[in-house]
Amino acid sequence: MKKTKTFNSLNKSNKIIITGAAGEVGLNLINLLNKKNYEIIAIDKNKTNLKLLKKLFPSVKCYCFDLAKNSYSWQKLFKNINVVIQLHAQISSPKLEPFIKNNIISIKNVVSVCEKYKIKNLIHASSSVVISVANDNYTKTKREGEKIVKKSIVPHTILRPTLMYGCFDIKHLGFLTTLFDVSPIFPMPGSGKYIRQPLFVEDFAKIIINLIDKKPKNEIYNIVGKEKLFFIDLLRIIAKQKKKKILFATIPILLFNFMLRTYSFITGKTHYVPEQLAAMTAGDIFPVIDWEKIFLVKYTKYKEGVKKMLSSKYYSYYILMKKEE
Repeated sequence: MKKTKTFNSLNKSNKIIITGAAGEVGLNLINLLNKKNYEIIAIDKNKTNLKLLKKLFPSVKCYCFDLAKNSYSWQKLFKNINVVIQLHAQISSPKLEPFIKNNIISIKNVVSVCEKYKIKNLIHASSSVVISVANDNYTKTKREGEKIVKKSIVPHTILRPTLMYGCFDIKHLGFLTTLFDVSPIFPMPGSGKYIRQPLFVEDFAKIIINLIDKKPKNEIYNIVGKEKLFFIDLLRIIAKQKKKKILFATIPILLFNFMLRTYSFITGKTHYVPEQLAAMTAGDIFPVIDWEKIFLVKYTKYKEGVKKMLSSKYYSYYILMKKEE
């Protein structure tokens, strides 16, 4: 039986702008897009990550800009572009200001430029946290950013992914896997038995690719992983795949919060903040739509996704480079 497409086709344009291009989703997306006939313009404010992007994908045009700052230098790149993929976001910070700059102000700036140049297709990566019970800085500013896109006159699609994992992940599960190489004891906040619905980042990238040449309908889609797994089991599966014997030491949430703050204070590094921990343990279970049928993308089961992540030709290289920073 012939499959019916959900969207009407757009006139094809091979020129794409990706903001936040040097992050986890951006790098995985470019890895897939690079095999197709697209001219990619990558914008990111992280010089180190952009350097990696350029090294891995030399044909991509890379620009280092802070989109929270209005500047014709980056705005002019949007002229004669049909598709803009908006991936940039502030995920973690002990302060409110970076969230406002990167999840609200920069979104306003990009949307404004899209309106100015009459962009025909804006694909905005929001997050499942906007329908979460959480109310931290990340959640509140992502909600505001999504509202800006919804109220705009730019034809758009909003995607709300859940916790993503995969190659180039150095902030979430990918970061945690590096700790397995440091110590056989892993500190686990609480019991670890809070539900996660993990999404393989390549599945999300394929959904974005599906939308590139389709006419947007100003719709919102919850792109949720189809398995419900305890957080501790996510890590156990990774440890098993890495052939590591890890003892998960459960620590009361209040004590774990104190340890997070102490670690950040001593090292000056912030991988997780207490607000993120509260959101993670909030117990959200997100509604699942049949996005496989809508976008013609097959769901990757978590065990299979972890295996792909750890066996990727980019995985070891990326982790090593981040360690050397």
